[in-house]
Amino acid sequence: MLRLPADLRGAFKDPLGRVYTDPVDLLRDADQTEGPIIAVGDVVTFHLRQAERDPDVAVIDGKTKREAVDEAVSEVLDGDADRIEVENPPATISEALLDALVSALAADDPTVIFVDGEEDLATLPAIVAAPVGASIVYGQPNEGMVHVPVDEETKAEARELLSKFEGDVDAALARLD
Repeated sequence: MLRLPADLRGAFKDPLGRVYTDPVDLLRDADQTEGPIIAVGDVVTFHLRQAERDPDVAVIDGKTKREAVDEAVSEVLDGDADRIEVENPPATISEALLDALVSALAADDPTVIFVDGEEDLATLPAIVAAPVGASIVYGQPNEGMVHVPVDEETKAEARELLSKFEGDVDAALARLD
């Protein structure tokens, strides 16, 4: 398991990509990347589904801003996708979450990873695990949805950030390769 050190928390204040407020605009740009779309967050997943695009992989925890999502969002999140349940405590990245990301990306059908705990840090391992050409979409609180096109540069940036976590970073990265 990896743990986010206190001195690294500020590194996640700035978005890793372009911020969108309209899911249709985001999807227009994401669809140009030709790879899978990985959504990290309940509200992001909700907006993509409302725009009639089921993410190939969705990582959700039933919460937004540490509060339970409302019933309308919850109903949309319960879609038809396959489901993997994992535990991932706050401020960590568990082995179970890493393994679930790899499994979900290899699946033929859309897959939801439901996290018991917190899914906020799943963006970094998702970038590392995703193929070049994929799109990662995550929520930027009070701003919108961030689109990160996966390329060698964004993979290197994600690896660099993960290397600053506490724990066995090498073993975690090996799980994602």
